[in-house]
Amino acid sequence: MVDTGTFSRLTSTFRGRVIRPMDEDYDEARALYNGMIDKRPALIAQPTDAADVARALQFGREQGSLTAIRGGGHNGPGLGSCDDGLVIDLSQMRSVEVDPNSRTVTAAAGCTQGDLDRATHAHGLAVPAGIVSTTGIGGLTLGGGHGYLTRKHGLTIDNLVEATVVLADGRVVTASETEHSDLFWALRGGGGNFGVVTEFVYQAHPVSQVYAGPIFWRLEDAREVMRAYRHFLPQAPEELGIFLGLKSVPSTAPFPEAIWGQRICALISCYNGTAEEAEAVLQPLRAELPEPIMDGMATMPFPDVQAMFDPLLPPGLQWYWKGDFVKELPDEAIEAHIEQASKSPSELSLMHLYPVDGAVRRVAPDATAWSARDATWSMVIAAIDPDPAKADELRRWGRAYWEAVHPYTMGGAYINFMMEEGEERIRATYGPNYDRLRQVKAEYDPENVFRVNQNISPAAVAV
Repeated sequence: MVDTGTFSRLTSTFRGRVIRPMDEDYDEARALYNGMIDKRPALIAQPTDAADVARALQFGREQGSLTAIRGGGHNGPGLGSCDDGLVIDLSQMRSVEVDPNSRTVTAAAGCTQGDLDRATHAHGLAVPAGIVSTTGIGGLTLGGGHGYLTRKHGLTIDNLVEATVVLADGRVVTASETEHSDLFWALRGGGGNFGVVTEFVYQAHPVSQVYAGPIFWRLEDAREVMRAYRHFLPQAPEELGIFLGLKSVPSTAPFPEAIWGQRICALISCYNGTAEEAEAVLQPLRAELPEPIMDGMATMPFPDVQAMFDPLLPPGLQWYWKGDFVKELPDEAIEAHIEQASKSPSELSLMHLYPVDGAVRRVAPDATAWSARDATWSMVIAAIDPDPAKADELRRWGRAYWEAVHPYTMGGAYINFMMEEGEERIRATYGPNYDRLRQVKAEYDPENVFRVNQNISPAAVAV
């Protein structure tokens, strides 16, 4: 536990703010995106730069405190915080600089997806990343990062050029293909196990207006939609990002009131091109399927599609996540999905299959820590509701759904879609890269200072 009585030793050289439990805004500062998780840190340090981060880490080590690193706070199991320890909250570090000539973007670690999207959109560019604009780019990137642009341009980590990292011993280093290349390898998918990244440099790509939106079918049509989708995806141009969801229509605008609350199968798409080009691509899929109950496809700025889910998913909802990587979608798996989706406990609960094919597969499995390069989808099952009284029901449904479909998956999962599930699941996620990750951990964090995460323990050092 942090000795708050000595916190002046931190604040005397710390340029940012340090928040204590007695401060008026403590509850606001400690609140996490997942309302199911409630943690009470002893101190929350909000640095302004890498030097502040190094000072906070030093203080935490001097105090012998548990230290958690928080970016956007979206982490499912709340691993951006801890009880009775120190939270280093990067949320005040929000600068974004775009170089339109080199198409590179330098973003501080406290930025959200929305910060990144708005800055790059002004130059007709975008960085492949997630699909919810309030997500922090730090955790998203370190976990791998996938979204609408992934099929064409790869994972977020495939577009990471370099990172500025504060190590456990306080050193500030640059990690890239040419500097600390072993650390750079591990950062690309290995989560927050190796240091605090304070700045990311990304490669961006030309993206401006897109043709995007959701198309809904009744759950009774899900069998047809899922079969058609699994056959369509491998032939679809990579300019089309298209994921499948089993969910319910939220009882709110802009959805037609006549279908509020209905369980559905959805295809949510984003085509980097014109409406005419996109419809020509989608026509073979549409021709196979029944008439949808809603078609929300429209031309819009890319940041708008990125923010499409934001109004439905404000901070503080109850969340229970489960995930897996998926290679194939046989008929037996489709039946299991439909059966479990028909029992969803709330309108916001969902299952999504995000494509991770295309450009993702053009990177070797051992080129980065992310090893699931032969997957077709990254699956998430998310049980969501605003009512804390439904927490147990959400957990039960999420676990039952996952247990029903897990036999049809690859074993590991995207770490950003995992709760605290233990070492076996982490090993399965990294596969043959796991042992190398432990070696890098031993090099850069031998004392496991960074352990409030999907933890990779350091390899034992031979004496």
